[in-house]
Amino acid sequence: MSQTIKQLTLRGFDPELRRRIQSLARREGISLNRAALRLMRAGAGLRESCGDEQSVIGSALDQFIGTWSDGQADAINEAAREFDIIDGKMWR
Repeated sequence: MSQTIKQLTLRGFDPELRRRIQSLARREGISLNRAALRLMRAGAGLRESCGDEQSVIGSALDQFIGTWSDGQADAINEAAREFDIIDGKMWR
């Protein structure tokens, strides 16, 4: 029978690894523990999430949050409105 490790103490973090864990935690708004687990899973070639981890979309688009004026946002919403139209012929 396989036993799940509930807690593990790790020592010997070099300065660069410490910085990487802290950077990921800060960038994604997650705990140091979650950041370390994410990096360990990636290093082991495993999927990012094992099912119990909170889903984090990422920060790739953060630079754009709050940068559009109301007029620009209205223009984008208007341009995207046609994507809300369902063509009944295509679904037959």
